[in-house]
Amino acid sequence: MDSDKLPRHVAIIMDGNGRWAKRQNLPRPQGHMEGVNRVEEIIVAARQAGIAVLTLYAFSTENWTRPQEEVTMLMRLFIRVLGQKAKDLHANGVRIRFIGRRELIPEEVLRVMDASAQLTAGNTGMTLNVAFNYGARAEIVDAVRAVGKAALAGGFNLDTLDEEQFSRFLYTQEQPEVDLLIRTSGEFRISNFLLWQISYAELYFTPKFWPEFTKEEFQAALQEFAGRQRRYGGI
Repeated sequence: MDSDKLPRHVAIIMDGNGRWAKRQNLPRPQGHMEGVNRVEEIIVAARQAGIAVLTLYAFSTENWTRPQEEVTMLMRLFIRVLGQKAKDLHANGVRIRFIGRRELIPEEVLRVMDASAQLTAGNTGMTLNVAFNYGARAEIVDAVRAVGKAALAGGFNLDTLDEEQFSRFLYTQEQPEVDLLIRTSGEFRISNFLLWQISYAELYFTPKFWPEFTKEEFQAALQEFAGRQRRYGGI
């Protein structure tokens, strides 16, 4: 695929781990474990394709309402996988960033997140955004608060605020807007994900559950993106 037809920023709503496990007559944790395998596969595929930024929706602000046993399992899985894979990502030049609120995240999870971000901070290859305890509305509220604080400190004039300046206060500051948004599992919702950044994104929905979303499916999404015409309100 021509590089000029590739999306710079791909975002993925990784949905369907639990339903995949149920269909396979497996416990829900097994679905999440298989989902981890797909995360590894898609990161490699995105890096090899030349994607500049990949953002994965790992844990939303709403996911805390799940049964406590499952939340605890997800936190332990996140710690273990991130601790194991951060060095591999670092060796391949991937920069890891975490977007979302730090409140409510267990201290041991924060330690692993901070260590991974610090380890890879100097890398200049693909940027991997992990949206953890993330909600788009919360992000916009946090950005408004940051703008207000900057204005009160005298370092920002609200009368000159425009969309480009506001975007610098978002979690994804200095990154390109999302070109392609992928959602698995057959759902047709955005689910409070990157509402500002996907304003002109192309949307790709697949009925496959996340554990079924292989590199071939990812490449098919890239091919479909390459064939679309993006007019941005023009002709």
